[in-house]
Amino acid sequence: MKADPTHQLALLVIADLDGRASQLRHRRAHLPELAEIASLQAERTALTDQVRDARIVVDDLAVEQAKADREVEQVRARRERDRTRMDSGQITQPKDLERMQHELVSLERRITTLEDAELEVMEALEEAQQVLTGLGIRAEDIDARLAELTAARDDKQAGIDAALAEVASARGPAVEGMPADLMALYERLREQKGVGAALLRDRQCGGCNMTIDPSEISRIRSAPAEEVVRCEECQRILVRSDDSGL
Repeated sequence: MKADPTHQLALLVIADLDGRASQLRHRRAHLPELAEIASLQAERTALTDQVRDARIVVDDLAVEQAKADREVEQVRARRERDRTRMDSGQITQPKDLERMQHELVSLERRITTLEDAELEVMEALEEAQQVLTGLGIRAEDIDARLAELTAARDDKQAGIDAALAEVASARGPAVEGMPADLMALYERLREQKGVGAALLRDRQCGGCNMTIDPSEISRIRSAPAEEVVRCEECQRILVRSDDSGL
């Protein structure tokens, strides 16, 4: 392939712009905020499930406590009715009085058992509510941190996008008037290697940084200026200049 030496030199300008764009895109894709955002989002998702489960536990225990409260109140009410009947003298038969006294003893034991169960449920509910509250606080902390990180990410990405737009704006004029076949080769190499053209400086390829062996240097030296030469090692387009050491 042949191309005007000025067009070959222009490839270095284009390669520099493409290199800057590649660096900017890499920076955009690897902002430090992104990793922390991803980690916090994963934690937040898991936390949402934990909050849901914790709320179910709290709701179930609240229902259980309400039931325990009702049972205790019902037995207490029955005990008070029996006491009232005994204290009012409504029960006069000795056997009935004895039966009532036994029933009051039984009710007292029943109340003690129910109150113990009620206390256990209350304690379990309190612990479950603390867990739920703690999860809620953590969720709020994560949401606040995510908001900070998202704002920082968006600000940095906006700056990078503006820089990318500047590079794209400069690239348009740089490729204007370039030979189609030369640009096709350059673009193919750029897709494969990231950099499609490199300066030959001091007998070294600026793409792979390998020193060109003497026999290859001799060949390049004897090649016409219009001939497009490529690095034997990396196959990139080698652009010659006064600094090439030929």
